[in-house]
Amino acid sequence: MTSACDLRVDLTVLDATSLLAIALGGTPSPSFGSGGPRPPQVTSEAVVGSWHSPDGAVRLSLRTDGTYAGEVAGRRRPARGTYRIEGGSVLLRDDSGLQTAVAVQDGELEMAGHRLRPAG
Repeated sequence: MTSACDLRVDLTVLDATSLLAIALGGTPSPSFGSGGPRPPQVTSEAVVGSWHSPDGAVRLSLRTDGTYAGEVAGRRRPARGTYRIEGGSVLLRDDSGLQTAVAVQDGELEMAGHRLRPAG
């Protein structure tokens, strides 16, 4: 006869990703499942406003209506177009169709090798 003290209960809880990894003989990837790190999400509140490079060569204004205007020293034509937020970055699309990815990190924008800070 067994008593309640003799019973062993396994309290391991595995999600579907872990079970699949075990079944396939691997380990779960940290980017899948509920426990993995997630990339930061950019919000419009974090990017709307005026930005400039420390040397003043690049200026960018992101508006609340999804449009932008920019100036680059040495260019005759100012950049104008629309933008959209995609995860941890902003994608600019100018009137000619050219697209430029802008990374958002630590309160700054990085665009084509230029670091832009909030104008203020």
